[in-house]
Amino acid sequence: MEQQPSAVRLLGPAEVRGLAERLEFRPTKKLGQNFVHDPNTVRRIVDTAGIDSEDVVLEVGPGIGSLTLALLGTAGAVTAVEIDSVLADRLSATVTEHAPTLAERLRVINGDALRLSAAELGGPERAPTALVANLPYNVAVPVVLRLLAELPSLRHGLVMVQAEVADRMAAGPGSRRYGAPSAKCAWFADVRRAGSVSRNVFWPVPNVDSGLVAFTRHEPPAEIDRDRVFAVVEAAFAQRRKTLRSALSGWAGSSERAERLLRAAGIDPAARGEQLHITEFAALAGLAETES
Repeated sequence: MEQQPSAVRLLGPAEVRGLAERLEFRPTKKLGQNFVHDPNTVRRIVDTAGIDSEDVVLEVGPGIGSLTLALLGTAGAVTAVEIDSVLADRLSATVTEHAPTLAERLRVINGDALRLSAAELGGPERAPTALVANLPYNVAVPVVLRLLAELPSLRHGLVMVQAEVADRMAAGPGSRRYGAPSAKCAWFADVRRAGSVSRNVFWPVPNVDSGLVAFTRHEPPAEIDRDRVFAVVEAAFAQRRKTLRSALSGWAGSSERAERLLRAAGIDPAARGEQLHITEFAALAGLAETES
């Protein structure tokens, strides 16, 4: 009989610390290593992510394996990418100890998620369908954007990030938190805040609270090169206090051309970047490409 999620022996605070001691491992701030030690939290993450037996889950930064065990109890398979070789080497053994019948569902890759290719992450036969991860705060947005770009097979996901980063990723036009990360995420997916996570469920305890961000992939909002659109986004938010006529002058080649393109797209040149939807950034990029 297939082992059910409730039968998986999840890691508590004592077990997380005990594993670290056995490995003579000390978490580092450089890699953003803060490990969840609360079983209820990892169960909530898996439930909120909407994972089922058809999913091949990509987990970035599994660490000691708290979330990995919960994912294996529900997903069809898990590919865990861990940059720390000590933790990567230990993860399979931890799963074998706590959920022996599920160990064959796990694949561990010792590497950097910002550098791995789609082929290295599984190829067509094991292409990830969902991303579920506790991401280091300093690389959360780059990791999500790169994986969405690199892996068209990713249909949905849930990431745990610093609360402020979660707010920025999920913000919509008009919000003071809306910026380049928000607009770029919106190119790939519908993004929403999916809850909060207390700092007290981590070891070591971080200095900030965390937030959950859920996404569901959609088709790109325009048939235009993504890099061209993102170049407009970056220019608009590089000087976010300036009007778009001024902020886009370098990108367009002059303030006059920026104004002409903005008016052609039906955008007020006196508006600012935080007022534009990703479709409007795409329209600007398309007009500029047509003119060139």
